[in-house]
Amino acid sequence: MAAYRYPQPRASEITPRSYFLSRRAVMAGVVGTTLALAGSEQVAQAATGTAQNASGWPAPEKPTPQNDVTHYNNFYEFGTDKGDPAELSGAFKPLPWSVQIDGLVDNPRTWALEDLLKQFGQEERLYRMRCVEAWSMVIPWNGFSLAALLKAAAPKMGARYVAFTSVLRPSEMPGQRRGLFALKWPYVEGLRLDEAMHPLTLLATGVYGETLPTQNGAPIRLVVPWKYGFKGIKSITRITVTDRQPPTSWNLMAPEEYGFYANVNPAVDHPRWSQASEQIIGEGSLFRTARKPTQLFNGYAEQVADLYQGMDLRKDF
Repeated sequence: MAAYRYPQPRASEITPRSYFLSRRAVMAGVVGTTLALAGSEQVAQAATGTAQNASGWPAPEKPTPQNDVTHYNNFYEFGTDKGDPAELSGAFKPLPWSVQIDGLVDNPRTWALEDLLKQFGQEERLYRMRCVEAWSMVIPWNGFSLAALLKAAAPKMGARYVAFTSVLRPSEMPGQRRGLFALKWPYVEGLRLDEAMHPLTLLATGVYGETLPTQNGAPIRLVVPWKYGFKGIKSITRITVTDRQPPTSWNLMAPEEYGFYANVNPAVDHPRWSQASEQIIGEGSLFRTARKPTQLFNGYAEQVADLYQGMDLRKDF
């Protein structure tokens, strides 16, 4: 079980936006606790733009420096190096944008991004994120619950999974022109319906209180904090509710290495490296990398372990 508990906070406990936007303060780590605990609910909401019904499970660590969050990324549509997404995504045009919701739903619809934001709003959530390459960050996302959108779509009887499709624009995404890693484009992902409906599952449209940058999956991406990062499909164009387990890009490319569930599990190693510990991006020194033990379900076991009761987490990795 997780070493930490992640209760649903009051709005007054959410770290103000001014802290998130101050990289020096983030790196110094001197104002977070004070700002998170101080002030009235109205003051916190004014500072963050957070809705009254905001919810989240803040990570116990301080946020990763904003420059690292936006310049150390996996987004293979732009390239394989961690700096490629920030460097090579300038030609990508995230607006205007729409997301199609279809499949086994009573209310299929194509949503313009601005209508999604108007309907469902945004809230801030500070989540620990873990990459399959054994590095981690703590990221302040802005977005809305995927469950809210799915409830509006009204899944039909027999719906069991949710499939996601990313954008296909090889003229704007150099990685899609190169056929990297034998991945087939567009990128696709999937969740079980109950995972998708879990209150932790987020559709992110911003980070650090700002519009989501292209290198981080603009204009809308999936965030599932108890799973490895490759589940967080970026630049989503379509969400389909289905009765069958959908294909996922990395599982199609290397099923022995990347399972459908992709739950963070220190006891299940990647075939080519250990998952027992992780590098903490933004911490450590020139001579020593900051590392820590990996937690089951990335530290969110108390919230999500019941989704997998009776399952063999080594087999269903």
